[in-house]
Amino acid sequence: MGLDKIARMPPYSPHATMGINDRLPPELLNGTVDLLILKSLAGGTRHGYAIAQHIRASSKDVLELGESSLYTALQRLLLNGWVADEWGASENNRRARYYTLTPAGRKHLAAQTREFDLVVGAIQRVLRTA
Repeated sequence: MGLDKIARMPPYSPHATMGINDRLPPELLNGTVDLLILKSLAGGTRHGYAIAQHIRASSKDVLELGESSLYTALQRLLLNGWVADEWGASENNRRARYYTLTPAGRKHLAAQTREFDLVVGAIQRVLRTA
């Protein structure tokens, strides 16, 4: 039996092994989770689940934050003073922690958005070259 008869394996994709609920590539996590959360909160106060749903819906189901990534990032944002929190009742009358963007968080969001746009533009220029 020749090598040409062996079934070809599809190219490796980290998404194939990460499971259906992890829709953020690991290399994307380091630089963008905070930015996505801050942008989500720019529209107003939200609880954690609503933040995750907003990111998923806004990305047309391409980006999906798992709980550990979301709450680790929210803790980091709280510690940096970019987000404030308050306990309240959710839509289904459950106790929920609501997050709000602080003035310092708005400034950080603006700066990080400019930096992200600069990096994405540079990557796009490289991809357009031969």
